[in-house]
Order: sequence, then structure tokens, then C-alpha cells
Amino acid sequence: MNRLSKALLPALLMAASASTPAVASDPMVVQINRLSMDVAATIATATVAACREKGIPIGVTVVDRSGITQVQMRDTTAPPITLNISEKKAFTAIMFNAKGSDLEARSSSPLATLGEGLAFMPGSVTIEAGGKIYGAIGVSGAPDGMVDEECAQAGLDAVLMDLEML
Repeated sequence: MNRLSKALLPALLMAASASTPAVASDPMVVQINRLSMDVAATIATATVAACREKGIPIGVTVVDRSGITQVQMRDTTAPPITLNISEKKAFTAIMFNAKGSDLEARSSSPLATLGEGLAFMPGSVTIEAGGKIYGAIGVSGAPDGMVDEECAQAGLDAVLMDLEML
């Protein structure tokens, strides 16, 4: 190992251990729990169905723990902009590990002006079960962000019991 690597290794290990879960079996490997594509699709479909029951066409995005889109759906008559907004809501929820309604106060903070794809508004929930964080759901299309958030919660509820058992 060269001198630079030896000098940086402790700092890198400390940073990695602070931001990732500990793995007892191998300190060189980090295991990250991810939803399967089928589960993410089930969440998105259940979210659309929940808003349809309210007569509201929406766009929904399910992101993984890194904020990368896994599934995105737009109901037939939902405006195209709902996709972009739902993605930003989901991304913001997972980056701050909080549902959108808990982040609304940050909408006037300097973070909101960074142009990093953040949306500090109601309409998203994190996907957490069994002490694990899997990702987030963002919804756009309802006249009120709290209704978007209710639909996102319904999407999560469709799989929550199964995730809790893992």
C-alpha cells in the first residue's frame, strides 16, 4: 500500500462506518437492502389505485435508498409534469429521511435554491420496515400535497407487512 493510501484509509473507513450500517460478518463489505422491481411496482400501482379511488390522476415515483428511480408511473390522464414533481419529492424524502410534510418548513431555506432536484413539500413518504430503510415514494397530482402523501402511504401500506417480516 502506498503512503497516500495508508494516510487516507483511516479517514475513509471512519466516513464509511458513520454513513453505513455495520456488517458483523465482513468489515470490508456493506450490505444494502433494496426492494425488488416487483415490490417497487406493487407500491407504485397501489399508490395510483389509492388516488384513483379519490378521483385523482397522479404521477408516482419509487426511488431506492440512493435516490435512484426504480419505478415511475403516470395515470392515464395525469399531467406529464406529475412525473418530474413526484421524482423530486421522492428524492428529497430519501435524502433527508423524512416524509414531505415534515420537510415543508425547509422550503424557504437556502437548500431549496440549490437546484439539486429537491422539493420540500408534502407528498412523499420513506419506505422503512423492520428497522431498514429501502427508499421513498413521491406523488404529484392532487390539489393538496397532503392528499398526495396519503396516497403514497397507501402504496407503502400495500407491502409494509411483508417488508416487516424480512
